[in-house]
Amino acid sequence: MQDVVIVAAGRTAVGSFNGTLSSVAASDLGATVIKGLLEKTGKPLDHWTDLVRRSGLEKFGEQMNLLKTEHGLTHGYANLVCQAAKGNLDANQDDLLEAQYKGKDSLRPIYDALAEQARAFGKDVEIAPKKTSVAFRRSKNFAVVTPATKSRVDLGLNLKGVPGTDRLLEEKPGSMCTHKVRLTSVDEIDGDVLAWLADAYGKA
Repeated sequence: MQDVVIVAAGRTAVGSFNGTLSSVAASDLGATVIKGLLEKTGKPLDHWTDLVRRSGLEKFGEQMNLLKTEHGLTHGYANLVCQAAKGNLDANQDDLLEAQYKGKDSLRPIYDALAEQARAFGKDVEIAPKKTSVAFRRSKNFAVVTPATKSRVDLGLNLKGVPGTDRLLEEKPGSMCTHKVRLTSVDEIDGDVLAWLADAYGKA
C-alpha cells in the first residue's frame, strides 16, 4: 500500500504524481486509503479520529505531531485522520479549486502553471487545497496561491531573510507567508518568479 496524503479528500500521492493511484477515482480513493490505514495500524479511522478529538488539542499541527510522534503514523495517514476529525473528508480537491476560481476563470491558468512548476521540484511536494487558497508544502508550506480578486492571483512565498523588491512584496510580520507576488496573467510567471518559488521550496 502506497502512502497517500489526503487533503480535504483530494489526493497527492507522496512520492508519485500520476503514480500507481492516479487512475483511482477520487470517490474511491478515500475508501482505498482508509482501508490502508486499517491494514497499517490495525485500527479503523474512527479510532484515530476519536483519539484526536479526546486529546483536547485544537491546532492542526499539534494534532499531527501527536499522531506522528506518539503513535507512529506517517504524515499522509496523520493528515487523513486530522482532516476527518475536522469533518473535511467530504470535500473534494477539485470541488475546492472550482469554488475558488468560480467567476475567475481567466485566473485558473495562473494557478495551474504554478502547481505544475511546484510538482516539478520533487516528489516530496504536497498540493493542499483549502477553502480560499492552495498551499504548496514540503516539510512546511513554502508557497500559497490565492485568487485575491477577480483579476489577480497572489503568490505567497516563505522567503525568510530575503529582502523585498517592487515585485517581491514583503508581508506583515505574522502573516502566513513572508512575501507575495501579484500575478494577473501566466506571462508574468517569468524567471524571477520561478527563481523565488524554487528558493522557497529549497528553504522548506
